[in-house]
Amino acid sequence: MPPITALLHTANDALRLGRTLETLLPCREILIVDHHSADATRRIAREYGARIVTADSPANTSHYLDLAGYDWILCMEPGESITEGLQASLFEWSALPGVAGGPAFSVFVREQSGENWLELPTPQARLIPRGWTRWQGRFPAPEPSAIALEGELLRFTWP
Repeated sequence: MPPITALLHTANDALRLGRTLETLLPCREILIVDHHSADATRRIAREYGARIVTADSPANTSHYLDLAGYDWILCMEPGESITEGLQASLFEWSALPGVAGGPAFSVFVREQSGENWLELPTPQARLIPRGWTRWQGRFPAPEPSAIALEGELLRFTWP
């Protein structure tokens, strides 16, 4: 059973971080890379048992994978939450024998847009092995061969 580390980058995200952390039940570890927050972000992260490291500005994203306690990393941002369906998929995924192979797993994203929700047409690679090297900013680069997990990731605009 491969355990999962959730990896989030934060910067003054106290108002929305709790909602995100509440949904990370399938993750055995939460690793917060804090970019010098001046609000209660770090306190809230500690309340949820997250391990916090201070962002090292010249470090690339791959550097933070080395700090994860487990070999599979779920990359998220503070304004996102995983649905119960995606939680169930992650629990089922982590119970499968021989999951160590495969380049990445992707998730479908629904984004809040005012009072409506937009379903993004292409799933995004978010569950990656520790040795991942392809990045687009702080997230894994698109991976066409990634297997889409059931359930959705919700992205809230504010807070």
